[in-house]
Amino acid sequence: MKLRLPKVSDVRNKTVLVRVDYNVPLKLIDGKYQVAGDRRLKASLETINFLKKNQAKIILMTHVGRPGGKPDQKFSSKPIADYMTQELQIPTLWVDDCIGESAKIIVDKMKSGEVLLLENTRFYAEEKKNDLRFAKKMAALADVYINDAFSNSHRNHASMVGVTKYLPSFAGFHLQIEVKTLLKLMTNPQRPFFAVVGGAKISDKIAVLEKLLKVADAVLVGGGVANNFLKAEDIEIYKSYLQDAPADLKKEGVDYVKLADKLIEETKNYKILKDGYVPLPKIIYPLDVVAAASPESTKTQIIDLTNGETDQIDNKDLMYLDIGPKTTRLYQELITQAKSVFWNGPMGYFEKEPFKKGTTGIAKSLAAATTNKTTTVIGGGDTIKTIADLGLAEKYTYVSTAGGAGLLFLAGQDLPALKPLTVTT
Repeated sequence: MKLRLPKVSDVRNKTVLVRVDYNVPLKLIDGKYQVAGDRRLKASLETINFLKKNQAKIILMTHVGRPGGKPDQKFSSKPIADYMTQELQIPTLWVDDCIGESAKIIVDKMKSGEVLLLENTRFYAEEKKNDLRFAKKMAALADVYINDAFSNSHRNHASMVGVTKYLPSFAGFHLQIEVKTLLKLMTNPQRPFFAVVGGAKISDKIAVLEKLLKVADAVLVGGGVANNFLKAEDIEIYKSYLQDAPADLKKEGVDYVKLADKLIEETKNYKILKDGYVPLPKIIYPLDVVAAASPESTKTQIIDLTNGETDQIDNKDLMYLDIGPKTTRLYQELITQAKSVFWNGPMGYFEKEPFKKGTTGIAKSLAAATTNKTTTVIGGGDTIKTIADLGLAEKYTYVSTAGGAGLLFLAGQDLPALKPLTVTT
């Protein structure tokens, strides 16, 4: 994939409309909404500084939350403009619309190198419909369009796709880095390449799991995702979360346990060697788990899944809420052997103290591996929250802000907002 990149001549002294992803958490503090996480804001700074250096007028646009296609002040972008000005030292103007006369008046008054943040694009229902008349009104504010919102590039929305029909369109620097990093991981990773996949719902991960099993040397699973593989192997999971309830089957139209069984069958002849001589399957699921009656419980027990211990347990209401110490140790030892690791999704119910050890152990092992020259790529909102809480966010090769877009891209699916930025040969 070759992206169209902006040259100095494309942007110098131009008015540039930049689609960023500033969909960041906003918390109500002392009666005012304030930014509670700035990773996505910082990700756009390289593009902003490039444009400032080349005397462009910079118009930033973003969505914030899900306001339902109408104005809702708790989703306003105004606190983000304030944060940019006060905390990131990027003086940022703000206007209470993303189209129309009020926005045009401020743009006309802007000086070269100034930055303006428009109001939330999702205050208009036309945004999510990719309404071309709405897109044309946004495009009318500028001479050039840059997409620096890879994390939203799976959305066929007006500010992502429609606007490219009316302006010369380019890829921003952060978007370029995301694409380059993920492409290398899936086409030419240093080996051994291991993927660590967790989280609650297997439906969110199944497409990327199928792709990873073709590329990675092994896939280490945890969280709710692992329960599907345990169930497929006829291992008792009691009341553990399983995306296989009748309601899920009706909604999704997929039996994920059968799908997990299919993946196990397809990879059964592939083995990896731990420490050079211990054969392990390509899909590695927990050897033991931390179980409790509920996520709120403080009383836990370790259940070994390899020796028939599940047959001896009287309490049938247990839930598996974290990978156990044996599994954590195995995954950590494999990580030390790796040259490349991709991690998406926690290993358990990490929000509660008794069930965060597995996720914490993986996070720390990956940070240590990075210092030993292993390429580590981290993705997913819950995963990023974990490493931030541990103070490890800067300890990895790359932390992707992409979320769902990243998983779809890794799975080989086309992202609608990338097509207009791609050079065709």
